[in-house]
This record gives sequence, structure tokens and C-alpha cells, in this order.
Amino acid sequence: MSTLKDQLRADLTTAMKARDELRSSTLRMVLTAITNAEVAGKQARELSDDDIIGVLTSEAKKRREAATAFEDGGRAESAAKELAEAGVIADYLPEQLSAEDVAAIVTAAVEQVGARGEGMKAMGKVMGLVQPQVKGRADGGAVAAEVRRQLG
Repeated sequence: MSTLKDQLRADLTTAMKARDELRSSTLRMVLTAITNAEVAGKQARELSDDDIIGVLTSEAKKRREAATAFEDGGRAESAAKELAEAGVIADYLPEQLSAEDVAAIVTAAVEQVGARGEGMKAMGKVMGLVQPQVKGRADGGAVAAEVRRQLG
């Protein structure tokens, strides 16, 4: 069984005992998303910690996007709630990479692939090399934007 899933369940119990509504409701939603991911597909399976981090990353991204949509719609209170939920989820994600770290990883990948003069044709090669290094620690859109910028 996944240690991260056990940690989430234990923290849910603690939050419920402390009557922390935000944390307990967020952890319930996350655990439901994990369960849905486990039973999705043709056969049920147990998710590894890496798979769970992927689910947590997508859940955090959903919260950030919803907060942006609420802000644009003039619903600041709902946006604040979504951002608070994203903060709870972020506690379980690995340390996020800074823009400088992402740029350094992309630069190294471009040099390793030898894609300096190839332009956008090399995007797939570079992304294939970069993605495993940044998985769960950086937003995919930001990484792709950096690769595009460096390949010019």
C-alpha cells in the first residue's frame, strides 16, 4: 500500500478530530480522486506514490484554474476557498522548482540532445528528456513554454 495514501488518510482523521473543515473536505476530495483513478480503466489497481503525486498535481491545478475563473467572474470569496484548497494539496506535493531551475534543466537537455540549431522540430526530443526530471515539481505548461523559448 502507498505510504502517501496512508499519510492522507491519517491526516484526514486528524483534521476531522480537530474539526478543521477546510482540510478535511479537501482531503476527502483528494482521496476520492485517488480512488477514482484506482478504479479507472479495465482493471482496478493500487496506485504508487508517483501515481498519487500525479493525481495531487492535477487536483491542485484544477483548484488554481477554478480560482482564476472565480476571480475573473468577480467571486473573490470562492476564489479564496479554491486557493486555500490548493494550499492544502500543495503540502503533499514535492518542492516545486523555480523558473531558474526549470530553465537550467531545459538548457542542459537542449545541449544533451544537440538541438540548439534545430528549432521547434526538436521540441519532442527535449520535452521527452525534461519531463521525467520535472514530473510533479513543475507545471507542464511552464516547462513547454521554456522549451519553446530556448528553441526559439
